[in-house]
Amino acid sequence: MRLLVVEDEEGLVSALRSGLGRAGYAVDTALTGAEAVEKLATTAYDLAILDITLPDTSGLDLCRAVRRGEIEVASGRELRVLMLTARASLADRVRGLDEGADDYLTKPFALVELLARIRALLRRDVTNGSTQLHVGDLVLDSARHLATRNGRELALTLKEFGVLRYLMSRPGHVVSAEELLEHVWDENADPFTQSVRVTVGTLRRKLTQDGEDAVLETVIGRGYRLRGEDT
Repeated sequence: MRLLVVEDEEGLVSALRSGLGRAGYAVDTALTGAEAVEKLATTAYDLAILDITLPDTSGLDLCRAVRRGEIEVASGRELRVLMLTARASLADRVRGLDEGADDYLTKPFALVELLARIRALLRRDVTNGSTQLHVGDLVLDSARHLATRNGRELALTLKEFGVLRYLMSRPGHVVSAEELLEHVWDENADPFTQSVRVTVGTLRRKLTQDGEDAVLETVIGRGYRLRGEDT
């Protein structure tokens, strides 16, 4: 999943990029509201993490603009938003949620709690509140960062795990290489790279061993599809 962190403290930005990256997320960053608006317009993010106090605007105003459709957002006005701010009063928390934030976490914070809140927000639409995804005999547990097939643990890299998680959230649907690049890789990825093809290739081999049926297929000219129960 691809996240946008909007925060002007460069030390915190670096720490978040590192911590969230280790958890398998593709992370883009913006130091100002203007930079965030530009990136939101061109990239379909799964979730945005917003500070309230930015050099050129308020994260509250940015969140409100997203919800009202006042700025162009590639992922739509339903983009999930988590406020991450030092403003800890009850009034601030209430206002943040009223302006359209899906969650509100105050600084200082523990990375493990931030990760748990991100998982909770990202799984709402596809897993009915569970930390697990199930497709056929595949099980992926985001909280434990574990994937299995028929009970066999899959030794996946972070990128392979991210690709599998994205495909399992859309079983039976064809997902293009460009879509995977947008949601699993960050803004530093070369759009002409062969990383998607290579990663899907190694993931396919790990998913299919000892005569198991192939579940990850290439749809020529269109992309990749994880076979669901009925495909």
